[in-house]
Amino acid sequence: MGSLIAVRDGSDGGENFADEIIVYVNGVRRVLPDGLAHMTLLQYLREIGLTGTKLGCGEGGCGACTVMVSYYDQHLGKTMHYAINACLAPLYSVEGMHIITVEGIGSCRHSLHPVQESLAKAHGSQCGFCTPGFVMSMYALLRSSRSPPSEDQIEESLAGNLCRCTGYRPIIDAFRSFAKTDNALYTNTSSKGNSNGSFICPSSGKPCSCGEQVSNHSVNSIVKTSCIGENKPVSYSENDGTMYSDKELIFPPELFRRKIKPLDLSGFGGLRWYRTLRLQHLLYLKSKYPDSKLVVGNSEVGIEMNLKNLKYEVLISVAHVPELSALHITNDGLEIGSAVRLTELQNFLKMLIAERDPHETSSCKALIEQLKWFAGKQIKNVASVGGNICTASPISDLNPLWMAARAKFQIISCKGTVRTMPAEKFFLGYRKVDMSPDEILLSIFLPWNRPFEYVKEFKQAHRRDDDIALVNAGMRVYLEEKGGKWAVCDASIVYGGVAPVSLPAVKTKDFLIGKHWDRKLLHDCLTVLKEDISLSEDAPGGMVEYRKSLTLSFFFKFFLWVTHQMEQKGTLTSILAASDLSAIENYYKPSFRGGQNYEIMKIGTAVGLPAVHLSSKLQVTGEAEYADDTPMPPNGLHAALILSKKAHARILSIDDLQARSSPGFAGIFLSKDVPGKNEIGPVVQDEELFASEIVTCVGQAIGVVVADTHENAKIASRKVQIVYEELPAILSTRDAINSNSFLPNTKRCLMKGDVESCLLSGLCDSVIEGEVHVGGQEHFYLEPNSSLIWTVDGGNEVHMISSTQAPEKSQKYVARVLDLPLSKVVCKTKRIGGGFGGKETRSAFIAAAAAVPSFLLNRPVKITLDRDIDMMITGQRHSFLAKYKVGFTNDGKLLALDLEIYNNAGNSLDLSLPVLERAMFHSDNVYDIPHIRIRGRVCFTNFPSNTAFRGFGGPQGMIIAENWIQRIAMELKRSPEEIREANFQSEGYVLHYGQQLQGCTLSKVWDELKVSCDFYKVREDVNQFNSHNRWKKRGIAMVPTKFGISFTSKFMNQAGALVQVYTDGTVLVTHGGVEMGQGLHTKVAQIAASAFNIPLNSVFISETSTDKVPNASPTAASASSDMYGAAVVDACEQIKARMEPIASKHKHRSFAELAAACYMERIDLSAHGFYITPDIGFDWKSAKGIPFSYFTYGAAFAEVEIDTLTGDFHTRMADVVLDLGHSLNPAIDVGQIEGAFIQGLGWVALEELKWGDADHKWIRPGSLYTCGPGSYKIPSLNDIPLRFNVALLKGVPNPKAIHSSKAVGEPPFFLASSVFFAIKDAIISARSDAGHDGWFPLDNPATPERIRMACADEFTKLFASKDYRPKLSV
Repeated sequence: MGSLIAVRDGSDGGENFADEIIVYVNGVRRVLPDGLAHMTLLQYLREIGLTGTKLGCGEGGCGACTVMVSYYDQHLGKTMHYAINACLAPLYSVEGMHIITVEGIGSCRHSLHPVQESLAKAHGSQCGFCTPGFVMSMYALLRSSRSPPSEDQIEESLAGNLCRCTGYRPIIDAFRSFAKTDNALYTNTSSKGNSNGSFICPSSGKPCSCGEQVSNHSVNSIVKTSCIGENKPVSYSENDGTMYSDKELIFPPELFRRKIKPLDLSGFGGLRWYRTLRLQHLLYLKSKYPDSKLVVGNSEVGIEMNLKNLKYEVLISVAHVPELSALHITNDGLEIGSAVRLTELQNFLKMLIAERDPHETSSCKALIEQLKWFAGKQIKNVASVGGNICTASPISDLNPLWMAARAKFQIISCKGTVRTMPAEKFFLGYRKVDMSPDEILLSIFLPWNRPFEYVKEFKQAHRRDDDIALVNAGMRVYLEEKGGKWAVCDASIVYGGVAPVSLPAVKTKDFLIGKHWDRKLLHDCLTVLKEDISLSEDAPGGMVEYRKSLTLSFFFKFFLWVTHQMEQKGTLTSILAASDLSAIENYYKPSFRGGQNYEIMKIGTAVGLPAVHLSSKLQVTGEAEYADDTPMPPNGLHAALILSKKAHARILSIDDLQARSSPGFAGIFLSKDVPGKNEIGPVVQDEELFASEIVTCVGQAIGVVVADTHENAKIASRKVQIVYEELPAILSTRDAINSNSFLPNTKRCLMKGDVESCLLSGLCDSVIEGEVHVGGQEHFYLEPNSSLIWTVDGGNEVHMISSTQAPEKSQKYVARVLDLPLSKVVCKTKRIGGGFGGKETRSAFIAAAAAVPSFLLNRPVKITLDRDIDMMITGQRHSFLAKYKVGFTNDGKLLALDLEIYNNAGNSLDLSLPVLERAMFHSDNVYDIPHIRIRGRVCFTNFPSNTAFRGFGGPQGMIIAENWIQRIAMELKRSPEEIREANFQSEGYVLHYGQQLQGCTLSKVWDELKVSCDFYKVREDVNQFNSHNRWKKRGIAMVPTKFGISFTSKFMNQAGALVQVYTDGTVLVTHGGVEMGQGLHTKVAQIAASAFNIPLNSVFISETSTDKVPNASPTAASASSDMYGAAVVDACEQIKARMEPIASKHKHRSFAELAAACYMERIDLSAHGFYITPDIGFDWKSAKGIPFSYFTYGAAFAEVEIDTLTGDFHTRMADVVLDLGHSLNPAIDVGQIEGAFIQGLGWVALEELKWGDADHKWIRPGSLYTCGPGSYKIPSLNDIPLRFNVALLKGVPNPKAIHSSKAVGEPPFFLASSVFFAIKDAIISARSDAGHDGWFPLDNPATPERIRMACADEFTKLFASKDYRPKLSV
């Protein structure tokens, strides 16, 4: 990994550099060679085989790479423990420290750490890819906390970790067992001393049975929630922190004694890494290398180098320079060293607030509040104050506050000259500050506040936790009493996110000074402010009207807040209305509470039990292997794709000369090099593996480069020069419709009754028309696409390990492009780190691209996509545009629906037609519509091909329906719930495609939900709240769903399984489904165990492989448990039938004894099982048939609260009831419901894709702007409902599926639309207060921008009309 000889800078003033570069990893001493300055800690850990630490994003935004760092602080005389993102930490930055990874705290072979065990038992790991990061974030918190942490501290420590599977509830439940709380809540003793003697559950806070140890799960037993016992520390010391196990790694004694020394090291491409310990040495290095970058946490520079491909020749670590790391309290204020870490500053400010007079620390309080939402804990643990300042980001959260709070920056030159500059004069332009190359920022001086001086922070982002600001602000006002009135003596209003720099509102400040603090000042100041802060229509970032409105909203909030502070002191007569106070109430998040209510219907030894995921222990210890964890074989190469930079263009030339001379280069392969066919596709071959003449989207593969390392492959691919001739591009669904740009043979129509006659007959009292725009969604599986491909027998065979939901599709693609028979291509998948449909077809072309160089060079090739590339090229959930016409009576009865729907396919068909078809099947949702016509088209656009995503078009069809249902309710001035309930379908109803409903439980589900959520009482409470609050509003909604189960293509509804019984009584099951976190393998193993009447731990499922079970359908459509479970039962029954004659002859003491006896009698103990879904089939020529085997019914209730001035919202409560028949595993099913709901919440309220189109001209045409966690925001732990209850309907067996169960993966997803319609309900109240009572459109996702602009009021009307519709890429 590099030379052992370090190159020294001989003219450095005689610094005594370290002779050995030492780091401890999991207690093992390691000496690092020179030459690795370019390497991150994550790359190093994975190279030495510690693959439990995952690469999820590479930008510190997902937490999958979290590890704990420990170092001895000489000044404090104690060891510090904290979590960091290994993907951003330079390897040499942890020299002299102890790194603990997930492998270092516990293992399956020895024992699990309590953190790991709690998470496994609580069902807190599904796909498992994010799990090690959560484990290590929690572990670091526990090691660093002298006493048990509070629930708030636990949730704060997890804010930098993302999970796409679980919905976070089981993770919180697992880690809450470590919280500082009333012990009685976690024991069976004193908690039973309440009035009725029942146990109080710490999860729900209500009496329940979870505290009772159930030793025998019998049929019909009821379980409400599941709690984890309390975990207590076993020891604490200043050296090792808090330990919860006597097997934990201690801090290495050598590192106590070892004196830290400067470093002078090198890296790839001439990079130099210095660690300096003295200010004098730092200034010397800065004079020698004026363009060098100073780093502490590397949270900005790391992203610039890794993602933006910026090159820096010299990096200087300043974390150990005493002058830069000091915190000094003076009579006048606080002096903060520029290298002070944000967490350290946060803790120090909290101490100051507790100790000093309240009026002095107004600025401190504002900084603490801003730091709370600044970033994840891992970033704040390493990022420095000075780094954030000197980056000079226009959306820095802290810089507006430094400027507003009268902070001063001390700057020192290389000659030692120190100058002081006011913060408000420091920022000159975009990422440009008033410092010359030979200067550095030494410290920040924050003055104490004066009596009646108030400082306040503001920030609005897409997501509350760990997100960059859309607009932020720091505001200060200093008031003095003059003539019995309070006047403004001094003020400062500074905004971020509205200009290339943090921008002071100078005219506003000048206007304020001398004015009396009253309502007139507020009114007049808003007028001045509107002109003072301006944004051009094409401003980068877009959302111009929204951002402008925020500048006024923030000042309005500031005025109210200051006034309220003064009124509380009794120094100002009351000028605030009671309803105004809601504008200044800080968001307070109470402890999360969740409940799960289900019935256990046990069959045999395992079916029906809430067993934990079979791989959970492997996942919590980091021992579970994913595709990219597979060790590279000798002579292996890494691949990187050559991608188009144009949306639509002709390729004129490709110059690979520079790429061929790139370090480590091993080959470049284009369309002409493909051995077989270059045309690929899952349904029709309308794509090219490598574009030959024309590119049709940004991100289309033109070729592939292979090199000796992943980084070298990427570098070489970027050096390929391509000359294009640009062609006209279609960049929206509307453009496609206007240009008649539809994919061939994709026109579809479903009809029932006579729509036109009904609409014209006069039977309809009202007819409404409108459009619905439905946004897309990124899958954001935590594991990026990865495949390892190698040849066997000199290329006669090709084998691969691939992160795919459809190994058979990868097999077919690879065989096609290599011109090999399918029998010579094998694809294996152990598990994948999430898929959600995104790895059903789009993973196949990635594997095929890597197969070409592997086959031609006869060498192993691994391809693992970086997060931004994965998001850019693999497609998303389809956006939809719908045009509806609905006729109905004054009673709210639906009579006719005429609907046109269009989906955005992108540049190829992929699965867009079946996605459209399912959307058409589900466009009635659950409603009885006598006359219906649905017409659909698939649009061709110049974007990467969109693909399957959980729900597969169903959610889009249903949300379109719920939009016009909600509009009918507004037209009739009735609640949407009344309209819904009045039009429910029922048993025997014939759907618009000819299928008759059987076993319809819709009304049961709805009625149970109405009772469980106490709908009418909550409605009354919400109305009461809204009547007393002008600027905060609450809303509620109840939404039903009916989701069809089966692939809509009949031939895909087949499944195979191979069951093998061994003579020791253990069973190996192989089936065609892929484990991706949904618990498929666990359910199938339970089915096999019950079939043989053996313990669950006697059944093992290793992997999915095309050479074991051929021709398998993708693991999709929620049907895998049904189909593969039935196939396994078929195989088991065959084996049991063969065993029966032997079993009837003798009484065997065990299944193992029986298996051995059968073997001795030469009985075949292996069987292939097969299953086809019966009684289904649909004919599109007649547009009639039975596409679905059965339906899963459900309903959800949600209550939300919105801030009408900013668009911020939170979900106060969500209740879900779902009919899953007799659940195969209720704990896994509840986890699927929660995970689907939170993913759905992202789709309806948070996650917005922004493409370069006519509405987003600030983005390069055809390019995806939201291509990483920095710009694309999935729900975090802080976004889940504060109360989240899930119940499974009881006593409703399903005769259509295995063991009377029902499918669960996709049906709950749409239920999150209850949050969307609750938001709309809240907005209706806000608009009513402003005098707007009519219908208004609200597109999903209902982001803060859409919420705020829909709450049309006196602030928004200055920039947009009341019917303004924010732009959405559709």
